[in-house]
Amino acid sequence: MRRTLLLIVALLSSISMMAQYDYLIANRKVIPGGYDFWVYTPEDYYFSQEHTPVIIFLHGASLCSKDLNRSRRYGPLDAIVKGREIPALVIVPQNPGGSWNPKKINDVLEWTLKNYPADSTRVYVLGMSLGGYGTLDFTGTYPEKVAAAMALCGGTTLKDVQGLGQVPLWIMHGTADKAVNIKESKKVVNALEDAHNDKRLRYDWLKGQSHGALASIFYMKRTYEWLFRHSLSDEGRPLCREYKITKDDLKGAYQDLNRDMPDPEVIDE
Repeated sequence: MRRTLLLIVALLSSISMMAQYDYLIANRKVIPGGYDFWVYTPEDYYFSQEHTPVIIFLHGASLCSKDLNRSRRYGPLDAIVKGREIPALVIVPQNPGGSWNPKKINDVLEWTLKNYPADSTRVYVLGMSLGGYGTLDFTGTYPEKVAAAMALCGGTTLKDVQGLGQVPLWIMHGTADKAVNIKESKKVVNALEDAHNDKRLRYDWLKGQSHGALASIFYMKRTYEWLFRHSLSDEGRPLCREYKITKDDLKGAYQDLNRDMPDPEVIDE
């Protein structure tokens, strides 16, 4: 009888521990002078822990604000709410305004890795517009920390972009983008190609697509599958070319979302 009770207590304890995940947690003022940010813990995090990959999402200028909730309006966190399963810690900093600061992004990453067990060899960065700039600026500044990156309709403020050649990188831009000219992405591509530093680079110019059209890429399963194919521990850090995203795929980005999935619990104190 006593043994049965102990087993029941252990089971209830385990269930209680597992219940602490599938959470979206707001972190405010935990880094002095740094960004506020969200951390999403996936449903199976209790089991994956130190094997869990990390995704950093950087939003665009339209979401810049001191209101942390604005960063949930589109991107991976919204995709999760809409039913996209993303088996990773998802970090979403809130930029109050101005260019993304690579050091402040790194501070958020280091804080998260210190407070959440995760796989530091599988850290991925993706962003759009101003967040596309932030993705390339951060990746080019800390190429030794990023397993793969995806930059949409952005560019970079870096004077030297050659650090980007160390990282499997996918750049995409719509040819009809009126908010950020496609030339900004092409400058990065040309600089890497001219230096023969482009073996880990792929890029797509999506014909006729506007600035906002590329946001649907954050809702695609293949976006995350492509990211997860890379690791810092891979010899030579090869670039995966097996996945494609075309302008036709943008229209069907929401079709395979699991809309029956419960929303994660939000802890926002």
